[in-house]
Amino acid sequence: MQWHPAAAENRVLYYLKMICWRLLVPALLLCTGARAQWLNYQDPGIPRLKDGKPNLSAPAPRTADGKPDLTGVWMHERTAIAEFKRIFGSAYEAESEAALIGMELEAVHKYGYNVLLDFKPGESPLRPEAEAVMKRRAAERRVDNVCHGEYGWPVAGLLAEPFKIVQAPKETMILYEVDNLRRQVFTDGRDFPATFEFPAYLGYSTGRWDGDTFIVETRGFNDRTPIDAMGHPRSEAMHVTERLRRRDFGHLDYEVTFDDPQLYTRKITVLIPYNLVTDNDIFEMFCNENEKDRQHMVK
Repeated sequence: MQWHPAAAENRVLYYLKMICWRLLVPALLLCTGARAQWLNYQDPGIPRLKDGKPNLSAPAPRTADGKPDLTGVWMHERTAIAEFKRIFGSAYEAESEAALIGMELEAVHKYGYNVLLDFKPGESPLRPEAEAVMKRRAAERRVDNVCHGEYGWPVAGLLAEPFKIVQAPKETMILYEVDNLRRQVFTDGRDFPATFEFPAYLGYSTGRWDGDTFIVETRGFNDRTPIDAMGHPRSEAMHVTERLRRRDFGHLDYEVTFDDPQLYTRKITVLIPYNLVTDNDIFEMFCNENEKDRQHMVK
């Protein structure tokens, strides 16, 4: 099954609007409050220049055992406008002009829209089984179900909201502002079970260090959550490998590889740079609070 460019463009916009209404609208309502929660608080652990601004090029902090400390609030680098114009084509200008403040197309990383963007036409790794799942879900999707709560990751870390890493000796927590999602990455040496009795939305994660790179392996997913706004699916057999390296105080290099032979013909790897969000924190998100969008949603 091949997607005609015009049809694919409309399809991207359809999924984009679904994810924007469900996640970016609540973010717009919350972003002002999030910036004001700890007014004028400066983190004493952040190195600063003479003018008081954070020195993001300072060396990465390290823990007592000498490993880089990944702790911090992180936000993906913005995708260039020129790249979005290439992705959305003729629809870019109209969609960009219609966007509200805080909901611009560029607030979401390009891989948050489509993790397969780097594949050339005719080289898509999608198997027929994956295309069938996408077609079925598109037909079943209810546009008024704005708080369905079934978005996982990596898309949770590629929207308009940051996430927070809290690193501890035997466990690292990844806390997403989106939907208050949280992941536990165990570094206590445990192995994955032979089978997963309860497949999970966010899977089960273990971590280890390879030099200054933190490697996270995740298995045990359920098959209900897409990996991007386009709706590319996953099966319970998906295995995800993440590599995180804090190259200096303010920058985090992130590589993620998806391996799901049931739905894809090859592994998928993308690289996403993140910047430290200084003197700030993530905020709570409850989609149903003051929800006023559902009544306006139509196909």
